[in-house]
Amino acid sequence: METVVKVEKLVKRYKELIALDHLDLDIKEGEVFGLLGPNGSGKTTCINCILDLLTYDKGEITVFGKKMCNETKSKIGVVMQNVAVHDELSAKQNIDYFCGLYIKDKNLRKRYVREAIEFAGLEGFEKFRPKKLSGGLLRRLNIACGIAHKPKLIIMDEPTVAVDPQSRNKILEGIEELNRQGATIIYTSHYMEEVEQICTRIAIIDKGKNLAIGTKQELKKMIKNTETITVEAAGLTEEQLTASKQMPHSYECRYDGNTLTLLYSGGKHNLTRLLDYLHGEEVPIGRVYSQLPTLNDVFLEITGKELRGL
Repeated sequence: METVVKVEKLVKRYKELIALDHLDLDIKEGEVFGLLGPNGSGKTTCINCILDLLTYDKGEITVFGKKMCNETKSKIGVVMQNVAVHDELSAKQNIDYFCGLYIKDKNLRKRYVREAIEFAGLEGFEKFRPKKLSGGLLRRLNIACGIAHKPKLIIMDEPTVAVDPQSRNKILEGIEELNRQGATIIYTSHYMEEVEQICTRIAIIDKGKNLAIGTKQELKKMIKNTETITVEAAGLTEEQLTASKQMPHSYECRYDGNTLTLLYSGGKHNLTRLLDYLHGEEVPIGRVYSQLPTLNDVFLEITGKELRGL
């Protein structure tokens, strides 16, 4: 696969603050590339540098093998977190305006606008002005404006913030369809379940540095935790709690509100072993959960921080 975006040793400073610290990224054609990090990690700064909206101190950025230029910009669609549409124009007029920045042929633009309306599920809302649209529909309009000219690279910075579940599902399905149609997508979000669902490869950054990169399966193999077992077990004695802590492959134990949580690193039959012990001790057991590591577990262990939205 060809490289669509290459970022090499990127450094961006704001006086004493280092926003990007020798950051490297290599985004391949056809990927849905997740860019994750806590607030202030450098995600938006990185995107603005890629788009040539910010100057940077050191490093190299190429998009489609070239430095940013007008030809390159015409191949890029941008959907930023803050909705950027014209309030005085209708939904259809907004899409037509943004599409017209790149598509000059009127007949082709007319077709592209119609396809963007259908893609975003805005049929029946074409004449509505943005202030008359719900939050979810406004987000969909924002996306339609960004993708109407059929860009090869689409950058989406938290496109599902503050939308209802139905609109969120519509947006995520739309992103997957854009990818199937050939678009490479850079996607940032604080919602880990979204990233797990749609991203083919993920970079976790913090303090402007790339901490980890890989598929979700590869990232999960980078952390200590391989299984988390949660058991509702009322009235555990100190001796029983100690024995639970000392289970093979267990490296962390929590007991809070009659809920026992054990974290394991490796091992097989951990759940069976724990339940056999509790049954042997005649401990009353309620609900039992065994969970493999999630992307949020990866993020928390690698950065020491937890994202909102989960």
